[in-house]
Amino acid sequence: MNTVPPSSFATSVRREFAFLKAANHLEGTFSRGLHLPTSGGLAVPLTQANRTSPADDAILANPDQCAFLVVSKTLQNRGRVVLQLSAPNLTLAQVDGDPCGGELAEAVREIVRWSEETLWPEHCTASLSSLRTLFGDAIRDLPIRSDSLAATSQPGDDPIVLSRRANWRGGEKMILTAGPSISAREASYAFDAAKYGWNDQWAKYLKAFEQSFAQYIGAKYALATSSCTGALHLALAALGIGPGDEVIVPDITWVATGNAVLYVGATPVFADVDPETWTLDPESFRSKITPRTKAVMPVHLYGHPCRMDEILKIANEHGLSVVEDAAPSIGAEVLGRRTGSFGHFAAFSFQGAKLAVTGEGGMLLTNDDELYKKVYTIWDQGRVPGTFWIAHRGWKYKLANTLAAIGLGQLERNDAMVEAKRRVFRWYEEGLAGVPHLSLNREASWARSIYWMTSILVHESSPISRDDLMKELKARKVDTRAVFPAISQYPIWPTPQTPQPNALRIGLRAINLPSGVCLAREEVAYVCAQIRDILAR
Repeated sequence: MNTVPPSSFATSVRREFAFLKAANHLEGTFSRGLHLPTSGGLAVPLTQANRTSPADDAILANPDQCAFLVVSKTLQNRGRVVLQLSAPNLTLAQVDGDPCGGELAEAVREIVRWSEETLWPEHCTASLSSLRTLFGDAIRDLPIRSDSLAATSQPGDDPIVLSRRANWRGGEKMILTAGPSISAREASYAFDAAKYGWNDQWAKYLKAFEQSFAQYIGAKYALATSSCTGALHLALAALGIGPGDEVIVPDITWVATGNAVLYVGATPVFADVDPETWTLDPESFRSKITPRTKAVMPVHLYGHPCRMDEILKIANEHGLSVVEDAAPSIGAEVLGRRTGSFGHFAAFSFQGAKLAVTGEGGMLLTNDDELYKKVYTIWDQGRVPGTFWIAHRGWKYKLANTLAAIGLGQLERNDAMVEAKRRVFRWYEEGLAGVPHLSLNREASWARSIYWMTSILVHESSPISRDDLMKELKARKVDTRAVFPAISQYPIWPTPQTPQPNALRIGLRAINLPSGVCLAREEVAYVCAQIRDILAR
């Protein structure tokens, strides 16, 4: 099955419909609208603030419907579009108004794009006969999928499929490796924070984001930070790790994991990764422990979790602190428990390529009362709470309220975004089935990956190298990126270390494929076709 599970899909759609309809003033209504970039008009949701008739009340009361009012840039009414949930699809149940001027057709295109990039239906459908009656020859301006239109045997056959990638042809525009989904929810929260989030409301979204994030992960405390790197630095500082200490880090990760160890004057020691999950190998971790070891920093790489139950067992045996680098794994699970809920501390990232984004930002979590008090003071410049007295050295790694507003909106949609990421992986799994010389980085039986990145390993038997495959894909408008190399090779570490064998092989042979949460199936199919063609030579 290639869609979000119907129950999950229906729940997320109803939540978004309810959010759009809930605005009780025009300012909030317009902040939830869709811009029509060509005509300069808007598709504005029908809300409590702009309702005018009993028919409007019926739509507002129906959790499975949402209407958009189409207005020109001179605020003339051009019609309305009613979107209906029919899981796992969405249907344009009603399209009416004046098609002259092009705003109505553009609104249909933007609503289809918006629904596919923020709600992720299997299909967005409409009545072909109704659209023909309304638009006439201008129906060619609608995003009707050609194969759907060709399947109709009579001019009025229903329904047809609409798609933002209708008649799309690969090779014309670069398919990027990452990219977020930003909905009206995030835009509305950010607008509110930018206009009103000052003085007594300066932390309105910060506090809501922290509390909601802690609840989502299953942790007691959350502290919003300016980056995941900063969160890791704070964690190690609060744990009292410093010069002469060692911290075990997996040999495949972003450099920030090891850099945070350097920031406190300690030495990173690199352990190997499991060849299947690409995350910290528990036995390699065990083998690296010395009398100087004070902590371990497992990394939930590319959205796949580490084997935290085994890592915690080893850490407890040796009295080591555990700091989860959960940067790209919001929503991932180990044996049914979410990443970020295991260690003494855990750090997440909202950098712009992640699943949930704020542009830049992070979150630090802990369940320990004393550690939270300590890290809070360090995070706040070492200040005694409620005073301007600085008691000890601290740092400033604070997240802005406006960014927290975007983060809160993203978090409230995270489960649906995880399902969309997992759907992208399933598309790749189908499209690359039977392709020789490569393997997909699949989730382990005990794990639930969010597949932040869908990644492949190019085998030694391949007729083309990993780097040459990436170059050929780039020439065909497919963006990819190399998996992190074994970072022990960098010259920046105080103690030179030999690269770990699994990490070295994966770092030299693995690729992150385009994995943006808004990818269309047609784009994934194109990427798979190019890989097949290149490797078949």
